[in-house]
Parts: sequence; C-alpha cells; structure tokens
Amino acid sequence: MLNYNGYIGQIEFDDETDLFHGEVINTKAVITFQGTTVPEIKAAFRDSIEDYLEFCTELGEEPEKPNSGELVLKLPLEDLILLQKLEDMFDYQEAIESLDEPGENISLAKLKKDVYHQIQI
Repeated sequence: MLNYNGYIGQIEFDDETDLFHGEVINTKAVITFQGTTVPEIKAAFRDSIEDYLEFCTELGEEPEKPNSGELVLKLPLEDLILLQKLEDMFDYQEAIESLDEPGENISLAKLKKDVYHQIQI
C-alpha cells in the first residue's frame, strides 16, 4: 500500500506484461497509475494524485477527500451503555491468559459473546 496526502494506493504486479498497476482505494474517484519499477510506480502514484487535484481545480470542483476508513454509528443510548459495560469489564489479555491449554485457539468474537451473556442491564 502507498499513502500520499491521505490517499491510499493498492498495487498489483502483472507478470504477463511486467507492469505494476495500481488504484487509489479510498475514494469514489477513479485514480489509477502504473509503472515498471518500484520507484516508478511510487512516482506515478504521487503524480496521479497531483493530476487529479489539478484537474478538479481546473473544473472548479472540490476534490473528493479520501475516506478515513472509520465508520461512525449513531446508536441508541441503551446500546452505548451496553458497549461501555463490555469495554469496562472485559480484559482480552486476561481472558487469553486464562485458557486451560497453552496455544489453545480462541476468537475475540467468542470472548465478547461469552461476556455479553454475563451482563445484566
């Protein structure tokens, strides 16, 4: 992954054409780039972002800001209280250390589910 001014580029290598090609993955705008070497693909990524920003300026439009990757949820107060109780009472490290068998597999989803059933609101 490449990062430039908050824009994230994902790169793939095509062994049939010996080309790296990439795309910015955190915008709706389609921004692509390609190169034959690592330095070239990095430069092409930065140049593509700059070209996109200049193009938007020429059109008099605001460039699309890159998505942060965060999801903001509006939850009812009761759900927020429950989530806070889960966070306050649950220590993942302690739960993992308390396993009977060293190296025993356990999922965080299972741990959360087990704790959820213990909470009384």
